[in-house]
Amino acid sequence: MSIATVESPLGSIYGTDARPPGVVRVRARVIDKVVREASAVAIGVHRDEVSTEVARWGGGLAVRIAANLPVPDLADTDAIRAETPVLDHARLLQSTLADEIARLTGREVKRVSLTVTGAIIPERKRVR
Repeated sequence: MSIATVESPLGSIYGTDARPPGVVRVRARVIDKVVREASAVAIGVHRDEVSTEVARWGGGLAVRIAANLPVPDLADTDAIRAETPVLDHARLLQSTLADEIARLTGREVKRVSLTVTGAIIPERKRVR
C-alpha cells in the first residue's frame, strides 16, 4: 500500500495554511464549562459538585477549583494504607488539571488553585 499526499481544496484558495481569514472567539462561559468538566472527571465527582473560577493571569489562565475529594471508607484500613495521602493527591490533581485544561483550551495554564472542601466516602453496603 502506498501513501499519497492530497492537497486540501482550501489550500489552493487560501494558501498553504488552509485556514480562511476570520476570527474565532470563545466565550468565557465555554472555557469555564470545559474547566468544570475536566476537573470533575479528574477528581472523580459529578460536575455539579465542582466549583470553578477562571481568569486571565500572566498571559495565560488562572484556575480556581473547589470540590470534595473521594476518599476510601475509613473502616477499611487496607484501602487507607493503599491510598495516596490527600495532600499528595491534591498536588497530582493540580499538575494533571493544568496539563488537561491547557490541552483542551489551547491556552497556557499559569496557575491552578485547588481547594478541598470535604470528603466523599463511599456508602457501605449492607449484607443481608
